[in-house]
Amino acid sequence: MADDDATDDPGRFPVDREQPVGEPVVRADPEVTGQRAERAVGFSPDDPESVAEAAETVRAFAENTVGGPDNVYMLRGAAACAALVRGVGSYKTAVERAGGDVSVSFVRKWARVHDLPQAIRRHVARGDIAPTAAKHIARVSGGDRYDLAWAVVDADLTVRQVRRIAGEVDGDTSAAGALRAHGVELGHPKLSLPLDVYRELRRRASVENRTPGDLVGDALEVYFTDE
Repeated sequence: MADDDATDDPGRFPVDREQPVGEPVVRADPEVTGQRAERAVGFSPDDPESVAEAAETVRAFAENTVGGPDNVYMLRGAAACAALVRGVGSYKTAVERAGGDVSVSFVRKWARVHDLPQAIRRHVARGDIAPTAAKHIARVSGGDRYDLAWAVVDADLTVRQVRRIAGEVDGDTSAAGALRAHGVELGHPKLSLPLDVYRELRRRASVENRTPGDLVGDALEVYFTDE
């Protein structure tokens, strides 16, 4: 399977998850979730028993009666929402199957979080992006999802800021434009380089009358193209 996060160009790669609905790709990775990866639960919308388990999980998730409000727990709830909707065919039926205080709005929002690209969901699992912020990132589409997510990681945006900016993204305003209006410029991540690489980067940039960012950008463009 091709990596769904190969480039930030929305015209060259899928901007939603490629893995089967309910599959715990991120939650089952010990590099991200540690020992809890062994207990990662997947949900299959094609398996009636798994759909029933997803319905129970969605209800518990909505009522917050099991687990805790941590990021991995919330990703599991999002996976259950997505699998339940696919398994029963509609949001309305999903709510009826889950029962309790579950609403269509709740299921729709969290199912969209599960459909975010893997690269974004990994940051949610690591704690870099709050699940409540991820809900607002999921409101936008295409490359705007990445732009808003990376702004959260690089600029430490609050959930309130993410909600406001996501609401400003439409056919005329991109995420980058909305972020810029709020004083956030994309493309400025903090990098740590080995001393010898840093020294040579600075030397070459000076000799060529260019900025270090220009050289790094050119090198990464070649690297991503070769991949």
